[in-house]
This record gives sequence, structure tokens and C-alpha cells, in this order.
Amino acid sequence: MRLAFSIAYRFLKSGKSQTLLIILGISIGVSVQVFLGSLIGGLQTSLIDSTIGSSPQITVLPDDETSIKEWERVVYEAEISSDEIINIAAAADGTANIEYGNESDPVLVRGFNIEDGDRIYKFSEGLMEGRLPGQKDEAIIGMALAETTDTGINDRILVTRPDGNTSRLTVTGFFDLQVASINESWIVTNLETAQDILYLDKSVTSVEMQTTEVFEADNLARILEYTISDDSLKVENWKDRNRQLLSGLNSQSVSSYMIQAFVLIAVLLGIASVLAISAVQKSKQLGILKAMGIRDRSASMIFIFQGFILGVAGALIGIMLGFVLLYIFTTFAVNPDGSPVVPIYVNIFFIALSGLFAVSSAVIASLIPARISSRLNPIEVIRNG
Repeated sequence: MRLAFSIAYRFLKSGKSQTLLIILGISIGVSVQVFLGSLIGGLQTSLIDSTIGSSPQITVLPDDETSIKEWERVVYEAEISSDEIINIAAAADGTANIEYGNESDPVLVRGFNIEDGDRIYKFSEGLMEGRLPGQKDEAIIGMALAETTDTGINDRILVTRPDGNTSRLTVTGFFDLQVASINESWIVTNLETAQDILYLDKSVTSVEMQTTEVFEADNLARILEYTISDDSLKVENWKDRNRQLLSGLNSQSVSSYMIQAFVLIAVLLGIASVLAISAVQKSKQLGILKAMGIRDRSASMIFIFQGFILGVAGALIGIMLGFVLLYIFTTFAVNPDGSPVVPIYVNIFFIALSGLFAVSSAVIASLIPARISSRLNPIEVIRNG
């Protein structure tokens, strides 16, 4: 083994141009994989965070009734159903109108235990001015709604239910959750206030929650369905409500994998062809080595070691080159505020796997010249020069 490795290294040193060419090809292939995989990963992570990250991923809703009366039990059953279910918040929702001047606009009144709701919707992070509601009859509204109604901090807004009953709320802050429909229509208050406005007594309209693994929401929702004791409730998850988004993400991933696969195939064929030519070029040396007693297995191992050395060198250089490409992209492809157009998601496991695939491809490609070398007849090689 040591002799075969030593010969392989000497063969690579003697053909420096070929060696550098192969390493360059592997490096480019690996760098494309690292760059493309990190870019697609960042794009998908950013898309999921912006659409799903600050919203409930599993929701328990009443099936026949208009509200959930024993919602505390639902919260408890959700907590014990799985450790992967987190950030559970009971919500009291209902439509109403906000009255300002001589005009009226439809709004959605949403009541939470503010701390629980904040863990899901990140109200505190999106708070542009003021503070979160702390007492009864306090609320925060979206920036767009505040501008439309010309509302300021500590102003009182008039909310009218469809049945004509009215309530007045003190605005303690304005939020911007980066979603136009939310900023234009949500009035967020505490649970008790919303229950009073919407005549829900002590009940809620839904129980919302998030998961530690976003893409496991459908499986966790099925587990929760078996855990919940109230058969009149139904459990929904974000994957069922966002099938078009999932289809787009899957198509994106498939296209990325196809590009990476074709890059690997191109690298593999390039290595195989160059090493096969090398085997023919080195046939005289191999013939002499075989005449001196080297075995067919050792002759084959020479090219397998060559493939391994080339693969390791190409993978390491390719990973470094991939990080250089990522740095260049994040430096020049930026938004007006200086943030990257697409945030890069660096997955160490994926990068290590890309390097491993490159080494494996190089070793597999070396099997062709290895087979050629094992079938060489030393007498015929030496006789024919």
C-alpha cells in the first residue's frame, strides 16, 4: 500500500499540468456545489422565516362551535403531545370596524396573552413606536392603519362590532410586521379585552403554536389530533395551507440538485478520461514495475490513490473557493440598506458532504485507469516500447 501510494504521488508530480488541470476541475465543481447549495439554502430559509417563521405553524380550531371553551386543556394537551411543539398561544379573534372621522374601515381584533402572542408574531421586534399593551382596553395597531386613521400614541380608537356595539381602546404603540394586510387591519390587544369586545366570555377562537422543526408540522399536527380529547376540534398546519409555497420550494431544491449532479458527472468524466490517458502514458513504467514483481492489485491501487489525492486536494481548494464566491456575492449583491439580497445559509454538514462526494467521485473515476493498469501484460508493454 505504501509503495503504491508513493508511486501514485510521483506520477502526479511528474505530470504537473495534468494534475493541476484535474484539481482545478474538481475545485470548480465543489465550489459551484458549495455556492449554489448555500445560496438556495439561504433563499429557502429566508422565505420560510418571512412567511412561516413569525406565524403559527399548527392551529387548533373549533369544528362545529364558534369558540373553544376549555382552551386551557387544549394548551396543556399540546404541551404534553410533543417536546417539539413550542410557543403556544390562545387567541380571541373577530372582525369589527374602526371608526374615524366620518369613515369606517374593517379591522381584525386579535387578543392574546401578550407574552405568548409575542413569541409567535414578534410584536416587540416589530414595534416601531410606543409599547405593548399591558392593561385592559389597551391595544397596538399597524403603522399603515395608524396613518390611515391619523391615530397617535395614547389616542383612543372606536371599534364597532357588526351588531353595532362599540368599544374604545387606548393605542399604546404601532407595529410593522412587514406584511401589508396585517399592518392595515390588525388591532392587537390582551385576551381579556378581546373576549369582552367579541362577547366570547372566557373562551377563545383558536390555539396557535409553533414547532422546533418547521417541516415536521404536519406530522406533529397528526400526533396532536390523537392527543386532544375534544373531538369537536380540528388541527390545521401550515403545510396544508401553503401547498403552492411547498411546491415552489421542492422545485427549487430539485433544480439545484440536478445542477449539482451534472457538475459531479462532468467532474467524474473529466477525471476518468485524464487518468485513463495517464495510464496509457505510464504503461511502460507500469510494465517495468510489474516485471520487477509488483502485483496487479498494487498497480491498480496506484491510480486509486491518485484519484483519492486529487479528490482531497480538489475538495479542500473547492470549499475555500466556494467561501470566496459567497463572500463576493454577499459583498456586492446587497440591498440599499447594505444587507445581502439573499442571506447565505452555511450548512457545515452539506459542505462536508459536498467534499466527500468530490473525493468519492474522484476515486470512482480512478477505477477505469486502475482496471486498465491491472490488465497490462508487462512483456508486451516492454517489447512494444
